[in-house]
Amino acid sequence: MPTGSYNENMRNDIRFGVILVVLAASGGVGASPLAPPVSVKTIADLPTPLPYPYNEQDDAHAALDAAFAHAKLDGMRVLIDFGGNWCGDCRVLAGIMELPEVKTFITQHYDVVTIDVGRYTRNMDIAAQFGLGKLAGGVPEILVAEANGKLINVSNAADLEDARHMTPQALADWLARWAR
Repeated sequence: MPTGSYNENMRNDIRFGVILVVLAASGGVGASPLAPPVSVKTIADLPTPLPYPYNEQDDAHAALDAAFAHAKLDGMRVLIDFGGNWCGDCRVLAGIMELPEVKTFITQHYDVVTIDVGRYTRNMDIAAQFGLGKLAGGVPEILVAEANGKLINVSNAADLEDARHMTPQALADWLARWAR
């Protein structure tokens, strides 16, 4: 038999409901930060030309090591972006990441390293090191790792392979999903 009056139980149920609504709206305890509102609504509104985010001359191994070393110092996660400048989806993603509001958010939460894979002929050993094999699904493949190298999103690394068909806000929301 329940204790207390009907009105008291109803008030407690309402309080509990309000707490759940507040937690859901805030993302819950320990949730990722909210993505910034993105100023452009469609990818057609992005500044052109879209950036070429991958430097074919970079030493990707050294850049990756530096990103992890920096992440250990600043307590951030590492965002590892595998792709190629020939890839339209990679360039769209790079365009979103260069928007001032998104770029500020990313620099506050991630140490970013871009890994040029050429036409799947370059730096494939790095992809394999993280269990991505031959990037069979395509690029971009985005991994998020803790500073100690532990992967956070390995099962979601290919989510942005169709970036050109996503809204800019959806891309920013995805990036925020893995931030601390």
